[in-house]
Amino acid sequence: MVLKRAFQFDDGEDGFGMGGPAAQESKRFRNVVRDVMGRLSVNDFVSRMEPLLRAVVRDEVERTVLRVFQSSSRPSFNQNRKSGGLKLHFVNKLPSTIFTGGRIEAEYGNPVRVVLMDANTRAVVSSGPLASLKIEIVPLDADFGFDDEEDWSGVEFAANVIREREGRRPLVTGELTVTLRDGVGQLGDIVFTDNSSWQRSRKFRLGARPVQKVSDETRIREGRSEAFVVKDHRGELYKKHHPPQLGDEIWRLERIAKDGAFHKRLASYGVKSVQDFLQLYMVDPTTLRTVLGCGISNKIWDTIIEHANTCVLDGSRFYSYFDAGQSIGLLFDSVYKVVGAMFDGQNYEALHSLSPARKALVENVRWQAYKNLNSFIQVDSSNIFGPLRSLTTLPTEPFNGPNPPLQKLEFPFTRQGI
Repeated sequence: MVLKRAFQFDDGEDGFGMGGPAAQESKRFRNVVRDVMGRLSVNDFVSRMEPLLRAVVRDEVERTVLRVFQSSSRPSFNQNRKSGGLKLHFVNKLPSTIFTGGRIEAEYGNPVRVVLMDANTRAVVSSGPLASLKIEIVPLDADFGFDDEEDWSGVEFAANVIREREGRRPLVTGELTVTLRDGVGQLGDIVFTDNSSWQRSRKFRLGARPVQKVSDETRIREGRSEAFVVKDHRGELYKKHHPPQLGDEIWRLERIAKDGAFHKRLASYGVKSVQDFLQLYMVDPTTLRTVLGCGISNKIWDTIIEHANTCVLDGSRFYSYFDAGQSIGLLFDSVYKVVGAMFDGQNYEALHSLSPARKALVENVRWQAYKNLNSFIQVDSSNIFGPLRSLTTLPTEPFNGPNPPLQKLEFPFTRQGI
């Protein structure tokens, strides 16, 4: 006969009850647990929980035993234990976030490279049989190690190789074996199949180790990348661009969430792209900050602006503005930053070469130009400087004067030549 017993809950100090602000949340939690657990017999509950508990206990016991072994067998860090001989080394930095199902690449889309080097001289082993060493790429615990100069044993490295979760595909798949050429290896098509949220640090590393032992006399220390977060590929649809492009939607900038408050406020003002954002920032930063909200902190504001300013500009699109009253023409880049001034009606001059008096004149005309954006005319740089010289090669000089009050701008603009 199976003895059935409903789980009892006590609102006293020894039960699940809680006082204070969390009382209602605790009550809802108790109700859910009671609904689920109250229908199970003790035997049913134990039979369902046993496999999970066994797996958790097994993994934790293995990890604890290995760490105890490592701490007792390796010397103190105060002894300055350093790596000697040869080592594998990840040359370029991996991005801070990687998505499942996507090819693992270094920053800026470059292939990940691993080299075999002398640990003391850091010279790449470019000749001899080891220059064509075959290596294996593995996922590592992000908590493994402290710095690149720290040494470890092969046993310690192997203990920190991560296995896939139960019932899942191998954690990394693809071209996991790489053959070095002249001491340099380039990772091919390798992808993560699972996110890193289940790790204590919520991050992974990549590791590189020789496929086979070279010899008893030669130890090649394994390589280890920086730690990074792995997210599910569906999150890639919302990822930020580094660097952003002028035509990117505004939520590609840091701290501006898609369909979030900042995104909606900017869109309602007509600021829909990174180019719109930078143009308004150049013309009237005070209005831009007001659109984002008076409560925006300096830290968030600085983060957004810093990211936006890394945008790759269109080096062929410029705008001209002419002030007939003062006989001066200004040239603006694709985000309305002044990059040149014309005083003789024929040639533009770089800002850094102007006298203080002319710089002051340019400053005044600049603000007048921002009030008359409909008078901007799009021009091609080759028509001004010829095909061999682009205006983007001219140094520019920022103006740091106070921003005069401007009329509210309507984005996107409709102007002649745009």
